[in-house]
Amino acid sequence: MTAPSTSAPVPTVAATPAPAAEHRVLARYLAAAVTARLADEGARVAVVLVALERTGRASLGGLLIAALMIPHVVAAPVAGAAADGVRHRKPLYAAAFATYALCLAGAAELIGRFTAAAAALLIVAGCVAPLLLGGLSSLLSELAPGTLPRAFVLDSTTYGVAGIAGPAVAAVVAGALGASWSLVVLGLCVLAGALAFLALPLPVRARGRRPSRTTASLGGLSVLVRRRRLGAVTVTSGLSQLGLGALPVAAASVAIHTDQPALTGLIMSATAGGGLAGALLCLRLRVLHRRPERVLLICTGAMAAPLLLTAALPGKWPLLLLFALAGLIGSPVIVALFAVRDREAPPAVRTQVFTLGAGIKVTAAAAGAAVAGLATAHGPAPLLAAIAACQLVGAGAGALLLPAGRRPGTVADG
Repeated sequence: MTAPSTSAPVPTVAATPAPAAEHRVLARYLAAAVTARLADEGARVAVVLVALERTGRASLGGLLIAALMIPHVVAAPVAGAAADGVRHRKPLYAAAFATYALCLAGAAELIGRFTAAAAALLIVAGCVAPLLLGGLSSLLSELAPGTLPRAFVLDSTTYGVAGIAGPAVAAVVAGALGASWSLVVLGLCVLAGALAFLALPLPVRARGRRPSRTTASLGGLSVLVRRRRLGAVTVTSGLSQLGLGALPVAAASVAIHTDQPALTGLIMSATAGGGLAGALLCLRLRVLHRRPERVLLICTGAMAAPLLLTAALPGKWPLLLLFALAGLIGSPVIVALFAVRDREAPPAVRTQVFTLGAGIKVTAAAAGAAVAGLATAHGPAPLLAAIAACQLVGAGAGALLLPAGRRPGTVADG
């Protein structure tokens, strides 16, 4: 059921795509989304590799990653408002793709030589990144309205593919050509995504009724506060990512304590692989689209179980299986989150809601990684327990905020 909103939809100058054409449109969209998100994931690894190669300081790499990730939540409302306010969105998104690509290539030359300038470029990249994450997802209701649940599921798989392929591309290119080339190649991936995006039939908005002054001034943040379902899933996903952002650090701690250096990459690949498999299974879960907010809360809380068991079961293969299980259980969370945003976001601030939600998740993950980095001396068990606790706290907080006894989109929610 689609949630009614208090804001009138902004009309568009385009017809709804025919069902047969939607598959081609969705394929182009997925190509653009995968390449952009692959670069976003890979850049976090490539930046550290360049810093190590040029300066030998891993701490510098951490600071540069923070420069790339932290601006997401600050810039997300501005980027979303820009996308919601323009009639011609293709030039805006294409500029975001090009800016991100050029900033990665520029940072490749400046890290270790003019590091402050490199940090400034990465901050700019972090400011446009929300359009390549949540901003792209917000377009699916226009690009594939006839197959929207399937489109959200496939869109969620792009994060799993990017999580696996992005760091792998960065590592392989760095080993073959040098660390700085890994950032250049990732920038080229973003440009390839821009070409796929420009081939999308994105409608031009007609001149319609402007959004109310209150909605325009408060934007997506006020919607997150006023619409309790949207606020509940946003709080849950933010607290969940606060824990999951520490997962790479916990994986590295596990590898160190077991004297198996390769285990870090294996753990992250197993988690991402489980998430990818789970996303494909979501195509068969009808309840996911009927009650997405409840599925999100249940799956978020359930992720705690395999994460806690990792500290108790010895052996590499049981460990990898548990991390894959955590990824599998957590995969419906992304799809459910997209579904709730799609139902609850008013058309006038739709992109703002998607970009702000994605920005909160990215920034929470960055904060989790930073806190975990300070706690590595205590070993992997406390880190994994803290990650599991974040899932339980997130699910509990969302359950408290979620309105009870009403169907999505009722007047009482708004």
